[in-house]
Amino acid sequence: MTLEQINQILAFVVFSYSDIHITVAKIIKIPLILFAIWFVVTRIGKLIKRTLLAKKLSQDAVHLFTRIYFIISIAILVFTSLEVLSIPVTAFAFVSGAIAIGVGFGAQNIINNFISGWILMWERPIRIGDFLEVGNAKGVVETINTRSTRIRRNDGVHMLIPNSQLLENTVTNWTLIDGNARSSVSVGVAYGSDVLLVKKLIQQVLDDHESILANPKSSVLFDDFADSSLVFNAIFWVCAESETMLRKVRSDIRFSIYAVFEKHDVVIAFPQRDIHIDGEIAFKRTK
Repeated sequence: MTLEQINQILAFVVFSYSDIHITVAKIIKIPLILFAIWFVVTRIGKLIKRTLLAKKLSQDAVHLFTRIYFIISIAILVFTSLEVLSIPVTAFAFVSGAIAIGVGFGAQNIINNFISGWILMWERPIRIGDFLEVGNAKGVVETINTRSTRIRRNDGVHMLIPNSQLLENTVTNWTLIDGNARSSVSVGVAYGSDVLLVKKLIQQVLDDHESILANPKSSVLFDDFADSSLVFNAIFWVCAESETMLRKVRSDIRFSIYAVFEKHDVVIAFPQRDIHIDGEIAFKRTK
């Protein structure tokens, strides 16, 4: 194939719009230009992300800045490519019309989640690293994408939740203001126990635990006269990043309460029933 034949193939007009002719050469140039510019854009984006992380900005702020950078870069990339190829934006008016029709008939949810994602990143009611309770699921936010948010549950399973659901439904954010969370442990002791001693021992366990915050101060309440026990409730605050940490603190407290009760001969109650029988009971022994 000669050079002249190659030039003829490259100059072949694929389609025309008004006075604009889209040739094979222009179609080949478009992906090459896009790839080259996108290569530069991604490298600059990674550099910006490393710089922001080095300045110790929060992960959600870095995520927001990088998303804005990529959106602006894509817009500049598209318009620059069209300008280099001398293709007016009006040449793609029919594409805009097709997209508008698609949105009208089936893309409402996609657009809704897209806009919701930007609202979440901009207003920051939910941030990367927050501990959320969504319905019956609890987990830590790993990333906020334009369509969905990825949450890692306590059992290690990843959940993808549409962004619109996080704005439209009730979501409990345990770490929105700070990481402090209140928890409690209940224990029942046998009737006849020294209640003042029991309170003192439980409070000592709370004061000795390093994860329990001094402010707000922990407390021990005589909660109830139950059927088989005197119920005490230990209330405390911890700076918890996840429910797993709360469960560990509660477990430590139960271990410590059991040990200190055993040391001071305090009996942890268990269900008991007294049976009263009217009349006589005869026991018959068989050989």
